[in-house]
Amino acid sequence: MSSAVHSTEEYDMDIRSLSSSHRHPQDAPYVHKVGLPPKQNLFKEFKATVKETFFADDPLRSFKDQPRSKKFILGLQAIFPILEWGRSYSFAKFRGDLIAGLTIASLCIPQDIGYAKLANLDPQYGLYSSFVPPLIYAFMGSSRDIAIGPVAVVSLLLGTLLQSEIADPVANAAEYRRLAFTATFFAGITQVTLGFLRLGFLIDFLSHAAIVGFMGGAAITIALQQLKGFLGIKKFTKKTDIVSVMHSVFASAHHGWNWQTIVMGVSLLSFLLFAKYIGKKNKKLFWVPAIGPLISVILSTFFVFITRVDKDGVEIVKHIEKGINPSSVNQIYFSGDNLLKGVRIGIVAAMIALTEAIAIGRTFAAMKDYQLDGNKEMVALGTMNIVGSMTSCYVATGSFSRSAVNFMSGCQTAVSNIVMSIVVFLTLQFITPLFKYTPNAVLSAIIISAVIGLVDFDAAYLIWKIDKFDFVACMGAFFGVVFASVEIGLLIAVSISFFKLLLQVTRPRTAILGNLPRTAVYRNILQYPEATKVPGVLIVRVDSAIYFSNSNYIKERILRWLIDEEELVNKSGQPKIQFLIVEMSPVTDIDTSGIHALEELYRSLQKREIQLILANPGPVVIDKLHASDFAQLIGEDKIFLTVANAVAACSPKLMVEQV
Repeated sequence: MSSAVHSTEEYDMDIRSLSSSHRHPQDAPYVHKVGLPPKQNLFKEFKATVKETFFADDPLRSFKDQPRSKKFILGLQAIFPILEWGRSYSFAKFRGDLIAGLTIASLCIPQDIGYAKLANLDPQYGLYSSFVPPLIYAFMGSSRDIAIGPVAVVSLLLGTLLQSEIADPVANAAEYRRLAFTATFFAGITQVTLGFLRLGFLIDFLSHAAIVGFMGGAAITIALQQLKGFLGIKKFTKKTDIVSVMHSVFASAHHGWNWQTIVMGVSLLSFLLFAKYIGKKNKKLFWVPAIGPLISVILSTFFVFITRVDKDGVEIVKHIEKGINPSSVNQIYFSGDNLLKGVRIGIVAAMIALTEAIAIGRTFAAMKDYQLDGNKEMVALGTMNIVGSMTSCYVATGSFSRSAVNFMSGCQTAVSNIVMSIVVFLTLQFITPLFKYTPNAVLSAIIISAVIGLVDFDAAYLIWKIDKFDFVACMGAFFGVVFASVEIGLLIAVSISFFKLLLQVTRPRTAILGNLPRTAVYRNILQYPEATKVPGVLIVRVDSAIYFSNSNYIKERILRWLIDEEELVNKSGQPKIQFLIVEMSPVTDIDTSGIHALEELYRSLQKREIQLILANPGPVVIDKLHASDFAQLIGEDKIFLTVANAVAACSPKLMVEQV
């Protein structure tokens, strides 16, 4: 009897020493208290938050401690990066840029003519958009590898959105062009605004999975649209969904198909796909698929000119306006109903163009190990589209196919864009009449071969393996574009991305922790089945910040964990749960709703005679817990630096009760 009393007294001494966090060194390790961060000035705290949110890259670092003249030069270099890298430009670099520029020019000229048709514009407007915008970007852009010009997805998107406002682009060509220039102007304004206000993070809300699905769906839609020129169909649906397109194709099968066009289209597409295959098999022959489109245009144009099969129903380009870009400043709508239409279309086109360009720029920047300033890119892309809208261009952005060729051709700087622009200028000035007999079938074949690469099966399979919800977003965007329209697909992509974000915020993960054998480490028992639970103690980890959007869910989820654990304990005859330890290492922040939820949890536990203990709250969290007096409510001795310390403080009490 006396020995039992003696042992109980020893355990009581242990409890007092643990709870006060002052163990004697020879008895047990010192339990460190959770430190309170030093109080910050409110203005300094607000300034630091704004800086981290909008100026995380510290763009003004290079301006510190510099004389005024140097700051002026640095300011010019920030706006025009060419002034910085141009000082070290050499002939060796120019040689690489010259070869790359000529190579992408041979690819862009036939593509531009085809992409203009996707946007329901005359062929010369595609060429215009590869003349002025690349020049502007070369001076203001920070990417060494992006090749600027019209792209298939943006051309299709712009054409679809414009056609929804102006049903017949042919009968109302002048009004249609004016709306296209207006949309381009406001696309540029949107891009510059996002870059200037450093809101580039907004484009990250469109998830990678949604982009893969959207691009794949757009590629299928673009390819289906080319069946008109590929099969020689004259009357074709204006809708873009697969059902309408296939109905239109088969409805005209008996009287609307032209066999000469089909033979020419199949032959040219086979040639282009074979050229692509050669380029993939042997990286040194990258130039083969690059010049393939130009060769196919030259050969098919020459063939039509000699045989005059255009008289047998083979559709040809006929006329491309000669000369450089005319001014279009007076054609932009700055008032009336068309102004609002142009703003709406411009914002949508701007976001898709930005998403594509930034993704391409980051990809090649990572390959060459240099930094790409996303906000500078937005300003550069926006400025070139604003200037472009005033010089008869429609929305231009970074082209993946051309940028890949640019990279593989050995480009060193953005001078390759200048070389390409000069070639396009010479084409507009002297060569456009030669495209008169270019068959539409070759343009369709070029576009089909270009967009096939946008259907990324490997990326979709990887998304399926990694995250099934991401795969749903991917397929939702894909089928939305293919079976409905580009706008619907885009809406589905954005909606699913936001829904996933909201789901992750409002339903964060929680886990029960157990002790890994022979360690003081506590980990998720689902990840580590060998981890053992501590008798009488439930350890729960919350894997997110606790905000108004999820605080109630977290409180209820913890209580559900507790109820489930109590049922297991009652069935197995183990000691009753007396302590609930909440591991707060992943909790980066907490708001008033979160603290209120913790107070409600504390009161619920009190009714069950269970003590609430917190482990390792971060500086922001512990500061708010003290400011709200929650730390005083549960007792400062119930807040520990680690889960191991918290368990060590609880276990002696359980051992006393078992004696």
